[in-house]
Amino acid sequence: MKYIFVTGGVVSSLGKGLAAASLGTLLERCGLRVTLQKFDPYLNVDPGTMSPYQHGEVYVLNDGAETDLDLGHYERFVDCRLSRLNNLTSGQVFESVLHKERRGDYLGKTVQYIPHVTDEIKKRLYDVTEANDVDVIITEIGGTVGDMEGHIFLEALRQFALEAGRGNVCFIHVTLLPYIKAAGEQKTKPTQQSVARLREIGIQPDIIICRTERDVSEEERRKIAMFCNVEPKNVIAFRDVKNTIYEGPLDLNRDKIDRIVCKRLGLAVPPPDLDDWLSFVDHVVNPEHAVRVAVVGKYISLQDAYKSIYESFTHAGAAHDCRVEIVRVDAQSIEEDGADAHLRGMDGILVPGGFGDRGIEGKILAAQYARERRIPFLGICLGMQIAVIEFARHILALESANSTEFDPETPFPVICLQEEQKHLKTMGGNMRLGACEAEIKPGTLCGKLYGRVIVSERHRHRYEFNPEYRARMEKAGMVISALSREQGLVEVIELPSHPFFIACQYHPEFQSRPNHPHPLFSGLVEAAMAQKAL
Repeated sequence: MKYIFVTGGVVSSLGKGLAAASLGTLLERCGLRVTLQKFDPYLNVDPGTMSPYQHGEVYVLNDGAETDLDLGHYERFVDCRLSRLNNLTSGQVFESVLHKERRGDYLGKTVQYIPHVTDEIKKRLYDVTEANDVDVIITEIGGTVGDMEGHIFLEALRQFALEAGRGNVCFIHVTLLPYIKAAGEQKTKPTQQSVARLREIGIQPDIIICRTERDVSEEERRKIAMFCNVEPKNVIAFRDVKNTIYEGPLDLNRDKIDRIVCKRLGLAVPPPDLDDWLSFVDHVVNPEHAVRVAVVGKYISLQDAYKSIYESFTHAGAAHDCRVEIVRVDAQSIEEDGADAHLRGMDGILVPGGFGDRGIEGKILAAQYARERRIPFLGICLGMQIAVIEFARHILALESANSTEFDPETPFPVICLQEEQKHLKTMGGNMRLGACEAEIKPGTLCGKLYGRVIVSERHRHRYEFNPEYRARMEKAGMVISALSREQGLVEVIELPSHPFFIACQYHPEFQSRPNHPHPLFSGLVEAAMAQKAL
């Protein structure tokens, strides 16, 4: 097994995850089997209980693990299916160490950071090695070199490199190369200082990736190489992408990082075949058509809160040679100004998932606007529940219909808490999580979009469609087009009287990929294009 460790320096949000995913894309197209993982130094066991404003999107895996959003990049850029083994936090590390101490696993020894905590971190690397039939494991370390909480992870990697054999390990350090406009030059000192901190820990990077607004001159490469003890060709420029993050692999390929990494690890493979990736990027950058789709959410001000949804639109748009202009609409603004003020002229409307009652009435107004104005609509998770509430209020005339999440005393609880959730006392990791199979009703829009009867989709929710209202909903014109195979829970609803109105309880955005867009997003984009042509 070959191991690549990606660390970061100078500042956060440099794009380590994108750099790791882009490298994975290149290595995979060299013919190598690749998987990726993320080590996060924060003390939360996982990001499942963290606010989107703190952490951005929580990305859910097939096995139900709630993980960092970078794992979404990994699965979108590399053909791999990740598990809970692929995301490790300090919370998980210390939880495991303390459980072992309480059980007496350490045989009375004093439990210390070294070796017990570092051994736990290294164990995760060995576990992923054993669980995956791959050639290369790329591991991204969250945070920045110099952070107190990340030091123990770096120490574990230093030890692991000795155990695995230095020839089987490649260290890549991502730093900032800032351009000082007043001086008219790029400054290498932050990179020098960051690498110096890393070397103090005992890690010498093999490759330095410089995040930069512009090209890196040969003089700058030589200067960084000299002070950081690497060859000039191992100083890689990772420039700001102009149009889409999917240009990342193409940019890194310009400096031949895949050749450098393969040589460092002794991997004799051909150059990457990027024809399909180039074609996809071309459709993203130079589409023939364009549509406007409103995303009506409560975390609209934060780019990363709906990251997978935005990327799914990119995939679906490329498949239809169409640019999807996403118009972010705060649900509370609709409550204040009315739906028409924010949704007039839209070719499609999407209501995403979320928790809590803030902005709920605005989302209900958005669903009503889409239904009555016959605008293509897709509801996801909470978005499906919103569509059900709106239908109950305005078609069934149940004016007080609601979810018990927002109104526990509602006389018409068309959405209610799952039975198994009612007695839980904790919040973390106990929702309906992960992949679940659903059976699609033939002859429905859902069946047409998927083209098959059985599908597997990822979930993250506590509340469900209340089956007591199913007969009344169906009699009024709503179609229940998919049910979970195991419990018979409502998974998809649609309105056949509408050009395109469909909503699902699961999160389709977690399984959309470049060149393989999710059918629901693809269907929405196609319907939006038809709407615009009217």
